[in-house]
Amino acid sequence: MFKVYPGQRTGGIEADMMAANELNAHSSSKGLCQNLVVLVGGFETKTGEQWLAFRSDGKYSAADYAKLTSEKISKNHSAGESSWNRFETEQILKRRRYFVIKLFQGAMSGLAYMHDHDRLHQSLGPSSVILNTIVEKDAAYLVPRLRDLSFSVDISFQNLEEDPGTFSEGLWRRAAAAGAFTPMEKRAFGIADDVYEAGLLLAYLAFVTFCEANVMDSLSLQRLLESTFRLDLQATREYCLADDRLLEAVKFLDLGEGAGWELLQAMLNPDFQQRPIAEAVINHRFTAGAVL
Repeated sequence: MFKVYPGQRTGGIEADMMAANELNAHSSSKGLCQNLVVLVGGFETKTGEQWLAFRSDGKYSAADYAKLTSEKISKNHSAGESSWNRFETEQILKRRRYFVIKLFQGAMSGLAYMHDHDRLHQSLGPSSVILNTIVEKDAAYLVPRLRDLSFSVDISFQNLEEDPGTFSEGLWRRAAAAGAFTPMEKRAFGIADDVYEAGLLLAYLAFVTFCEANVMDSLSLQRLLESTFRLDLQATREYCLADDRLLEAVKFLDLGEGAGWELLQAMLNPDFQQRPIAEAVINHRFTAGAVL
């Protein structure tokens, strides 16, 4: 699978820098992680385009899976197929819950690996997670992999003390605003920032995958969480509970006596110092699948 960056003539110097950053992020990771896409190589054309070649481990992203699943729910509802066989409906929901938790678990494993190797992802979202299958019955074989490392940031102490880099200016501005100034504090802020993005990914997987098409999208969901309820997940739950269209998403996060909401609240904590690290998210009973 190829990823093409335009040459300087059309994409400017930024495109070259993004390609170099992605190449560097992959080549600096020590060994192979099954939850990161595998870079095979790269080359530059005569017109200055940068081509990166990745092993083809699936053509669908988590965003594609969520979209197709929500469309399927809408289709079944409009055809009246969801109510006549309760047992089958329950089986479909069980499979979906297992698939989504395994998807999230894999994405977090990729993120934990990056953090362990001094890298932030910095553009984590449903489109950044590639899947080798979107068939829920095949969840046992599902291997989610992170991609899109062109905005990744080197958080080794040496780099933090020397040059922050072009793609991390905004990140370190936000870090300073949150009171993180030393290399150790900046590193902790960066990791917490990735975990926050992963929290938004979990919310997306719950509210898009378990609801009908166009009931919720990533921007509306982010506004709901950040602006309307100011990251108060209990208040968000009460609101969603009153909307029948969001009921399955609420039930999913309710598993294990509200384990999903508990994890979301931790990952989206307004205080970056209170957010769990990626490894702790993986070991949480919700992500570990103990709630199924």
